[in-house]
Amino acid sequence: MFRFIKSLEKEVYTAAILVLVIIGLTTEGFGGAGRSAMAAMAETPAAVREEERGVSGKQAGKALNAGKDPYKTVGEGSETSLQAGFRETDNEISQTANTDNIEYGQQVVGYFLEKEIKQRQEEEQKRVAARESEEAAAAGENFLNQQDYQVLLKIVEAEAGVCDDRGKILVANVILNRVKSDEFPNSVTEVVYQPSQFSPVSNGSINTCKVTSETVESVNRALKGEDYSQGALFFMNRSASRSGAVRWFDGRLTYLFRYQGHEFFK
Repeated sequence: MFRFIKSLEKEVYTAAILVLVIIGLTTEGFGGAGRSAMAAMAETPAAVREEERGVSGKQAGKALNAGKDPYKTVGEGSETSLQAGFRETDNEISQTANTDNIEYGQQVVGYFLEKEIKQRQEEEQKRVAARESEEAAAAGENFLNQQDYQVLLKIVEAEAGVCDDRGKILVANVILNRVKSDEFPNSVTEVVYQPSQFSPVSNGSINTCKVTSETVESVNRALKGEDYSQGALFFMNRSASRSGAVRWFDGRLTYLFRYQGHEFFK
């Protein structure tokens, strides 16, 4: 987390420097606008200049009415009334421009900062999810050998590929329950390939299905102990099963529950 914050600070500082450069350039432009405004004002009638300049403009008007030259300096190094009015107007324009630029710069920095934080959070979430998936897979491989793990992935995909996470986990639960039961073989591969047990083995679809990332995640969750099966050792899809198999399930097994087309028994 410390490295994440330090890295984020560097990028925010870079964005802030760029914004300050933009502010500097834009401010120069406003300064030029202020000087242009002075030139335009010098060409306007005295009455208009007086209204726009405020106090300094009024002083210039009084000088004109008194028959004095408003451009004549009063003393060495002093300003005329019109020059002072122009300078005040230029300063006001520059100050307003600087304030607007600073506010805009703050908004830009805030935007990039928020965007960077969100991006880093998403990347961190992905890293955490990937690490958890790897840990779950490692846990599965510790419980199963690589062959059993791959067979479990394939049978879950073939039997419950269209189901949601819970439906996939339930199929994995049944396979693992059988491995733990004395009534069935002691490995996933032997359980899955036991004759006349799973239709994907009989029709070969277990060899052609493509295991999805969702199935991998669901199997890993089952291997970590997530179990909704209530101890089920059998499941069937009534609408897709042969009538003889359906009669056998109903006549010899204890019905537990139904989930997304699959009925579970023990």
